[in-house]
Amino acid sequence: MTNDPGGPPDEGSGDDRPNPFKGTPFEQIFNQFGGALGGGLGGAPGAPGAGGMPDLSALMSQMQAMMTPHEGSVNWALAKDVARRTVAQSPDPSPTDRQRADVADALRLADHWLDSATDLPSGVRSPTAWSRAEWVEDTIAVWQRLVEPVAEHVVSAMGNALPEEARAMAGPLLGILGQAGGAMFGTQVGQALGGLAGEVLSASDIGLPLGPDGTAALLPANVGAFAEGLDVSAEDVLLYLALREAAHQRLFAHVPWLRAHRLATVEDYGRGTTIDVSKIESSMQGIDPMNPESIQEALEGGLFEPEKTPAQQAALTRLETALALVEGWVDEVVGQATESRMPDAAKMQEAVRRRRAAGGPAESAFAALVGLELRPPRLREASALWGSLRARKGQAARDAVWAHPDLIPTAADLDDPLGFQEGSVPASEALTDAEFDAALADLLDNEGGSDGSPEA
Repeated sequence: MTNDPGGPPDEGSGDDRPNPFKGTPFEQIFNQFGGALGGGLGGAPGAPGAGGMPDLSALMSQMQAMMTPHEGSVNWALAKDVARRTVAQSPDPSPTDRQRADVADALRLADHWLDSATDLPSGVRSPTAWSRAEWVEDTIAVWQRLVEPVAEHVVSAMGNALPEEARAMAGPLLGILGQAGGAMFGTQVGQALGGLAGEVLSASDIGLPLGPDGTAALLPANVGAFAEGLDVSAEDVLLYLALREAAHQRLFAHVPWLRAHRLATVEDYGRGTTIDVSKIESSMQGIDPMNPESIQEALEGGLFEPEKTPAQQAALTRLETALALVEGWVDEVVGQATESRMPDAAKMQEAVRRRRAAGGPAESAFAALVGLELRPPRLREASALWGSLRARKGQAARDAVWAHPDLIPTAADLDDPLGFQEGSVPASEALTDAEFDAALADLLDNEGGSDGSPEA
């Protein structure tokens, strides 16, 4: 390729061809990578240009050297590695034998107390204590299922932004750019999960079934940090959190449709993701691919932050309601179990409620990443609803509501939590005593599985 300004360019040169990527996020990618490779889009070596095609072979070689192959839309090997390295930035000792024994004892006592507060039997098969790194390892499979639907749309957004001519000319480069997007998203996911690992208190702390079935786990290091500043003994803090963990496990184990329904709702939300392509393009202008700090700054600035469509907002409302109902039921049942046994239970309840309402930096980072808030905004209303239902109809009636998803309160019910099932169901549609007893028996007899899970 000649650079003689007085003569015509060589045959096959990109210098005399219009740039088909102009006006798309790829233009900025090529400009930035092109400069790093020694030539931009038709400009002088070492500086980005605005003329013809980039040196695609050099660009592909450089990007292949930066990334390792992966399946799916996220480089999950990279995500887990980043999460582990994020966790390792502060001390993360493995739980001692004494801590593991204390957690197991607390979970056993918690299950004993809960037997008087709910008819749902124990769902704990494996009580354990986790380090933060173990939390990452043991929950990564569920995070993969939750994040992939969002990531698929995020990573494909840049490719979908290309005009048809550019797609045809890019050829295999599109796959390489997909790898780049997967690596970037994997980095951001890993940072968010590493941050969450430093904040969560148990396997089900955020109200989603993240751990293996039947595994109830607490994180002693995080529990100890949470206990600091509370005017409550360390033993009571551990027991109260064990009660919450054990209550979550009862629901997830003995309401067979719940686990699949919760995860499917998140997946449904992710499938509706749309991305602000202009924001990606704007962010790419400041990225130097040879400078990891510039990439990091773009990621922290919400490079791939999704937008909420009306369909997504509806799915988000369903998810928030489901989160609130689970957390509200746990709050009510634990309150009932501790009412006459733990004098400081009210302090613990309020501390947990404030923590759930405020969230933490990692929760905010995850919300920016996938658009999902991990804290239920209507926890108090949901707790009041379950408590009112028990006061009026008994705890068996309260728990029988979980027998079928059609019986579950809606967002509208949370607007009037004290009036749920109080004259709101027409007599022709109300359950008879026999039907109610049958639903309750079915709930208690069904030990698990996903048969009959509703569509999300």
